[in-house]
Amino acid sequence: MARFGEFVPSGVIPACLLPFDEDFAIDAAEYRKHLRDVAAVPGLAAITTNAHASEVHACSLAEQRQVLDLTLAEIGDKLPVIAGVYADGSLAGAEIARMAAAAGAAALLVFPPNSMSMGGQLRPEMALTHFKRIADAADLPLILFQYPMASGLGYPVETLLRILDEVPSVRAIKDWCNDPALHERHIRTLKGLPRPVTVLSTHSAWLMSSLILGCGGLLSGAGSVIADLQAALWRAVQAKDLAAAEALNDRIYPVVQAFYAPPFLDMHNRMKEALVLLGRLRRAIVRPPLMKLPASEIARLAAALKEARIAFDRAA
Repeated sequence: MARFGEFVPSGVIPACLLPFDEDFAIDAAEYRKHLRDVAAVPGLAAITTNAHASEVHACSLAEQRQVLDLTLAEIGDKLPVIAGVYADGSLAGAEIARMAAAAGAAALLVFPPNSMSMGGQLRPEMALTHFKRIADAADLPLILFQYPMASGLGYPVETLLRILDEVPSVRAIKDWCNDPALHERHIRTLKGLPRPVTVLSTHSAWLMSSLILGCGGLLSGAGSVIADLQAALWRAVQAKDLAAAEALNDRIYPVVQAFYAPPFLDMHNRMKEALVLLGRLRRAIVRPPLMKLPASEIARLAAALKEARIAFDRAA
């Protein structure tokens, strides 16, 4: 496994999907193929696993270890691997962090505990303790996952700044605040800190608008399908080439409108179906309670891929 030194979260970071077989078991061969497909895209900074895109909510700790081991074995010598820390309790989160660090992860993406959804925003010490326990368990850069405030799991700006001040291993945030004004405030405020913290956009449905505000990169499940377009858009924005960025955004738009349509929870379900349509996965199986998409929605996905010219560019 290659040594990348201390990983600095920035640039284009896809979050990979997790294929299952007909019995809902992890399909290791298909997952490794998916990793190779995504990692072959030029210009990526890292790959994320054990996150929303890989249905981490439905995976046991042993399965999360299996997925991380598969990821590192397949692409760990090519790209840094970021591991998700998805846990309702801080002790469980610390256990996942220790596991990921021992396995060889380059950084950790820390989800907010669902246990904080019923008023945790009024108890900032809860979020601070959660991050401190994880930071103490693993000497790795941390990426704070910032949820929308309306979810009950977003960190108020004051809490966010306190975490960044007291837990210096938090080097970036994955910003899903879903509020353009707040998103811009995060970018400007975190850039101006004595120890600047990177804002990675996960506003994939309005990615060009988000990146232009000054993000330091993106971390996106849509990268499991369109990492090449996202990387090209990132380069165009960095070069301040508005015409190129607009042309790329015109291709991205129909796909993300299809992926992130209501119900939002089906976004990664749709991405799996898109990869089947493109010939990159054999099956689009999700674990319950997620359910197979109806044929009418799969047809809409096919139309979106065709409009974006992806079916012609990347089909097997």
